[in-house]
Amino acid sequence: MLVRQWREDRCTVVHIVGDLDVAGAPRLQAELEQAMAAADPLHLVIDLTEVPFCDSVGLGVLVSTFNQVHQRHGRLILVVGPGMIRHLLTITNLDHHFETTESLGEARTALDDAA
Repeated sequence: MLVRQWREDRCTVVHIVGDLDVAGAPRLQAELEQAMAAADPLHLVIDLTEVPFCDSVGLGVLVSTFNQVHQRHGRLILVVGPGMIRHLLTITNLDHHFETTESLGEARTALDDAA
């Protein structure tokens, strides 16, 4: 799994490529903690469009991040396309909790609209 992060005007973007599973989850957790520590305000966009698979450990990292962001009164947007990740969010009913968009552009627009 590859994880890349960068700061944009209104948010920190974390882009993931590869499976989000027990092997990669600790690395992603560390990257997300670093991103959250540096973000002010805490607006985090996690791009999952190149993640073909996510297991329960990976999902746990996303839920934990969601909780931390909301405790700090921040905003978290997941970028997900059609496929396994969207289906996973739906069957676990997490699609009612996570804010999702289908592209980074849509996530940027959502943050700009809220400003």
